[in-house]
Amino acid sequence: MNTPPRIAFLGLGVMGSGMARRLLAARFPLVVYNRDPAKSAPLAAEGAAVAESPRAAAQGADVIMSMLSDDQAARAVWMGKTGALRGAARGAVLVESSTVTMAWIAKLSAAAARRGCELIDAPVTGSKPQAAAGELCFLVGGSGDALERIRPVLAAMSRKIEHVGPSGSGSLLKLVNNFLCGVQAASLAEGLAIVERAGLDRARALEVLTKGAPGSPLVQNFSGRMVSQAYNPPNFLLRLMTKDLRYARREGGRRQVPMTTAAAAIKVFERAIAAGYGEQDVAAVVEPFRQSAPSAPPA
Repeated sequence: MNTPPRIAFLGLGVMGSGMARRLLAARFPLVVYNRDPAKSAPLAAEGAAVAESPRAAAQGADVIMSMLSDDQAARAVWMGKTGALRGAARGAVLVESSTVTMAWIAKLSAAAARRGCELIDAPVTGSKPQAAAGELCFLVGGSGDALERIRPVLAAMSRKIEHVGPSGSGSLLKLVNNFLCGVQAASLAEGLAIVERAGLDRARALEVLTKGAPGSPLVQNFSGRMVSQAYNPPNFLLRLMTKDLRYARREGGRRQVPMTTAAAAIKVFERAIAAGYGEQDVAAVVEPFRQSAPSAPPA
C-alpha cells in the first residue's frame, strides 16, 4: 500500500491497549473501540480516534483487528447489531487476535467471505510487557496473500510472525500453547506449596528448580511473581487462562485426545477463581494452597 492502511482496533484490555499503542507509534491511522469508554480515553489522548460502536470503528478501515476475552465477546463485537462486520467495507482484511475456538473462527470466516472480506486468525504469544514493547509473536492462520497485505501492521506489534497454516490453525496452536502454559502454572503452584509447607529454604529450592530441567521461561517468570505476590496489575488474567484451558480441552476432545492434564489444571484454576483470584494475575493460582495450609502442630 502506498499510503498507510487505516486500522480499526476493537478491545483495549491488558493486551489490546499495548498493541494499539504500537500501531500509533508506527503512525498508522487508528480508530479504537472498547465497550468501556474509559479505556479508550488514554488512546484518544495519544492520537487515536474513538468510535462509539464496532460498526462505526470498522467503517472505512482497511484492516479491522480485535483482541477480546472469549468467543462470546468476539461474537458480540463482530456480529451484533452494531457489530464490526456491518461496517466492514468489501476488501477489508479482518484480523481475529483473540484466543478463541476454531468453531468461532470458522463462523467468522464464513461471515467475512459473505461480506467480501477475508479473515486472518492471528492470536499472539506473550503477555502485557511484550504487547507494550512490540515483542509479541503472531500465530497466523489463513491465506498467505492476506497475510502479506497486513504484514506491516502485524510487524509493528511483534518480533515474529509465524504463518502456521490455513484458517483456524493459528487459533488451534494458540490453545495448545496456553494449555501447556496453564498446566505448568498449576504444577508450579502445587510444587511451591510443597516447598513452603515442608519448610524448605524457598529461595534455594527455586534456584534449583528454575535453573534445572523444569526451569522454563514460564516457571522462571511465574515463580518470581508467586514469591513476591505481584498479581496486580495483571499481565494475564487468571480467569482467562482458565477459559483457554477449557477451550483447549474441548479441541482435544474433538480429536479424541483425553486432555487429562488439562482437566486437572482446570480444577486448580477453578479453585483459585472460587477463592476470588479470577481478576488477578495468573500467578495467583498458588494462593489457595497457601490459604488452606494446615496450622503447625502444637509443640
